[in-house]
Amino acid sequence: MSFNVKDMLAGYDKDNLTIATVCSHSSLQIFHGARMEGFKTLGICVGKPPRLYDAFPLAKPDEFFAVDSYKDIPNHVEELAKRNVILIPHGSFVEYLGTKQFEALGLPTFGNRKVLEWESDRKAERVWLESAGLTMPEGINDPRDITKPVIVKYQGAKGGRGFFIAKNYHEFQRKINHEQEYTIQEFVLGTRYYIHYFYSPIAQEGYKLSKGALQMLSMDRRDETNIDEANRLGSIKELEEVGITPTFVVTGNIPIVLRESLLPKVFEMGERVVEKSLELFGGMLGPFCLETVVTDQLEFKVFEISARIVAGTNPYINGSPYSEFIEPGLSTGRRIAQEIKRARDLGKLEDIIT
Repeated sequence: MSFNVKDMLAGYDKDNLTIATVCSHSSLQIFHGARMEGFKTLGICVGKPPRLYDAFPLAKPDEFFAVDSYKDIPNHVEELAKRNVILIPHGSFVEYLGTKQFEALGLPTFGNRKVLEWESDRKAERVWLESAGLTMPEGINDPRDITKPVIVKYQGAKGGRGFFIAKNYHEFQRKINHEQEYTIQEFVLGTRYYIHYFYSPIAQEGYKLSKGALQMLSMDRRDETNIDEANRLGSIKELEEVGITPTFVVTGNIPIVLRESLLPKVFEMGERVVEKSLELFGGMLGPFCLETVVTDQLEFKVFEISARIVAGTNPYINGSPYSEFIEPGLSTGRRIAQEIKRARDLGKLEDIIT
């Protein structure tokens, strides 16, 4: 990065920080949580401000900042910096701008941007998670070795778009888009649980790690079309014979409560992935999600990590059954604002901002 975060923060009016993000994904709870903690808010949008926010006044940003394209955001760094903005990354923000552009964006950003190169590359992600001691679905390097059902995923946060199941090499060849980078994983039978954590490097209380502390705020499942309804019409093979291809595009999220005896495993996985991140790239921080399958042997297999707020936290604007045990009404959006507020008051913004 060509800018110095320390110098930029030194020029900020820290009593008038503005929480900013792109108007999409989980922005409603980010703006709402920031407002609850006393911050100004700024919504970055393309063209006219979305009317959607008029319907939700408590989650409407105080101000909108319109651009012609999200790719143009780097051209407005000076204007945004004058507003003392701290950017909050989410899946759509990074996807719209592009990983490289987001990583180089010259504005203070919540979290460690070094995580992007590990998270966005599925091979690097596997190195990270497996070296942390997490169990992942078996990876297959050569599609000719497909001898059982696999799921093929393209690089980047695409909301499941384009992912597909293949049971052999012929089926893989028929469905693959060779113009995109992809990875192949075994298709694990089990229940999909998306676990939402929050890691604070400055916390002094809670589930303590070698540095700071870890929280588990909530959990969800995803509603995916049309794979979740396909079984009503027959087997995947029968559907494909009549020209219907099951897809995995995420359309919504469903709240989940895990059986309590599995919670120690949940915290152990979160601890391991954070500790390994500290070793590999100085640590991720803030919200992250481990995307898992729990087998009938009660084994967690982690198939992906999202190192930022995910849309699965949206069912918990008023808090989850887990965050209620931490603080009533605690959303992930509000927890982000709390971390920024605490770091500011302790003079430790540089510990959580890159």
